[in-house]
Amino acid sequence: MGYIEELRLIVGNRPLILVGAVVIILNNKNQVLLQQRTFPHGSWGLPGGLMELAESTEETARREVKEETNLELGDLTLLNVYSGADQYIKAENGDEFYVVTTAYYSDEFEGELIAESAESIQIKFFHFEDLPTKMVRSHKGMLSEYKEKYYSSQSK
Repeated sequence: MGYIEELRLIVGNRPLILVGAVVIILNNKNQVLLQQRTFPHGSWGLPGGLMELAESTEETARREVKEETNLELGDLTLLNVYSGADQYIKAENGDEFYVVTTAYYSDEFEGELIAESAESIQIKFFHFEDLPTKMVRSHKGMLSEYKEKYYSSQSK
């Protein structure tokens, strides 16, 4: 049982502040890796998840990417840190939380791409012009920020 599950046993569904990390992973065709998630079911999002005790956000990003995609990441670059009232989530089970998410990006990775079945329906690379319509709202915003700041200056 992880830290979040143990904490939920104590506090129930009450709102919590949770810290997470996601990574915009780019291949050599400048496509972004997305994960079709089991929660929220069928929504596409960036690989990542919530921090465990004693982890840095970078360690969280690396661990979650490895667990969800089987990829080992090289250098990570900070995109932004997202927090505030618009980061409120109420899960299907009634759990409430405000997430503080550190978003990174990287084009350095190795390993065989494998979707982890407990959290992923599938994983695949998408062109920025052809992103799925059913996406995690906050991740869509992170991709927009990345595209606005960095994508136009890269080769397409």
